[in-house]
Parts: sequence; structure tokens; C-alpha cells
Amino acid sequence: MQEITIETNEAGQRLDKFLGKYLNEAPKSFYYKMLRKKNIVLNDKKASGNERLSVGDSVKFYLLDETIEKFSSLRIPRAASKLDIIYEDEHVLLINKPAGMLSQKARREDVSLVEHLESYLLSTGALSRESLRAFHPSICNRLDRNTSGIVAAGKTLSGLQEMGELFKTRSLKKYYWCLVKGIVKRERHIKGYLLKDSITNKVTISPKNTKDSLAIETEYKPIARGDGVTLLEVHLITGRTHQIRAHLASIHHPIVGDFKYGEAEINQVYLRKYGVRSQLLHARRMEFPELTGVLGGLSNRIFTAALPEGFYQILKKEGCLLDDSGLQE
Repeated sequence: MQEITIETNEAGQRLDKFLGKYLNEAPKSFYYKMLRKKNIVLNDKKASGNERLSVGDSVKFYLLDETIEKFSSLRIPRAASKLDIIYEDEHVLLINKPAGMLSQKARREDVSLVEHLESYLLSTGALSRESLRAFHPSICNRLDRNTSGIVAAGKTLSGLQEMGELFKTRSLKKYYWCLVKGIVKRERHIKGYLLKDSITNKVTISPKNTKDSLAIETEYKPIARGDGVTLLEVHLITGRTHQIRAHLASIHHPIVGDFKYGEAEINQVYLRKYGVRSQLLHARRMEFPELTGVLGGLSNRIFTAALPEGFYQILKKEGCLLDDSGLQE
């Protein structure tokens, strides 16, 4: 028999969700059958699986150790990259993700920011190996692989849930910097509809609502201008797949280095001059509203992610800097 006492990071979820994480290699039918036969019990009583867990609850497994080991695989992340931590408290982190790193794994063998996060928390003692069986810290917003900048993450279940709610309700403001083709002279608030092709992983933008399309809104303003290019600050109001990249391309201001939505001619120029092979797009700033409780440490605060050195140097050489202090922090 094995017994687990529910801690803070496991509390609040349904028993069947907890079992799905703990017995992560078992089919759902297995642990539902074990519940019916009372081989798995909650607080020494028969359970159906839809019960909400509370701190201190007891989950007992009347199963052979070999059976539990068979259905419970614990994969310790192997990630060695040093994270650029912008902010950290007991419940959440803000991380400056480098371009080239996946936000979340697409395949089983991938190593993403999530694996780097888990490795970091294990190394600092904020997370134990055993706790990984039932709770995995994760990120709350995703950036494209080749987009750098601020990503919010939850270290605890409550931190993950409450931060996720901020993104869901659009209660925090997200600002990006990008270098685009053309001279932009004024601020604009643009709207449209985005339709994603899941086969090509590419989106199209239309002024009209069509079947399966999603409404999008984007604000932008010019910060500095160079020779045929403009550095924009973009306020992402809705957060759809490839929204900034596709929306700006649809108004003839594609992001430099974007080989999916951009313009081949300017991309080739920047490839030859600077070796640019991906979009010059950076999640620059997050502005938080008034908050209490778990997220109280973020209340009314603004966090900025330093630009990647390569991006900064390109802006400098192209004359797109207002002043150094405005770009490097």
C-alpha cells in the first residue's frame, strides 16, 4: 500500500485529474476500475473520481509496488540553459526567453522552456522530484520559437491558475518591439479576422468574418525610423497564433526576418548584412493591474525584457535608436 497526502500544489483539482498525473502511463479505464474496486480510496472511503481534493486529504493505493511503478513514470528534465529571470516569488516567475527556444515541446523528445523551468526549480529546491509526479510547473503564455522576450510561468498550482486567468481575461497589457519594412509615421489601432490552417501552420488575415475565423485587434506606434524600416511598439490586445506577424504583413509592413509572412527581398538584405534568419520580434514589456493574494507582488508593476544583443546591434547600425538608455536595461 502507498499513501499520498495532498499538498498545496495538488489541492483544488479533481481526484481523477490527480490520478491521471500520478499514474500517467495508465489508461483512464484502469484507475476508474481501481476506484470502483476500492483499490484506490480517498480518506479511507470509496470515491468516484470527481471529488475535489483539499490539503491534507489522503489518497491510498492498495496496489503492488510493481503496478504503480509500471503506470507511473517520472521523467526528470535534462536542461542546462541558464534562465534569464526577470522576476520571481513563491508562486510565479517572469522569464526572458531567448529566440530559438520552444515555449512548449511539440514532440516527446523536445526540450522546451518548460523543461528548463523544471530543471531550474529542481536545482533551487523550489520543486522536488516527488512533487513532479502530480504537479508540473508551466508557462502561461507562449511565444513562437524564434520570438524572444517575456514569458510568465507558474511555480505553484495557485500561481499558475491565477496568472492564467490574467491572460484569459486580458487583464494585463503585453507590448512587443519589432522592426518592420517601410516608414510608419503614426499610431494605429487595426482590427481584422484571423483564420488558421492547421496543416501548414500558417494564418491568413481578412477584413471580413468568415467561418472559423477569430476576431483580432492590434495597436502599434513608431518608436524610431531608419533607412526604409521602422521600429514599432505593438500592443497585443488579442493573442492569436502569429497575430502580430500576419497582421503587420497584411498592411504591408512585414517584420524583417520573417520568412513565413515577410517579404523575400528585405529578408535577403538582412540575411546578407547581419545573418538574420528569423523575425526581429521581441516581447518587450508586461504591465500588471492592481492585484492581491498570490499575485500581490506583481500589483501595478511594469516589467521589461532586455533586447537580445543581436537585435540591439542591428537597430544601432540601422539608426533605429532614440538613445541607448531607452533600449538596453
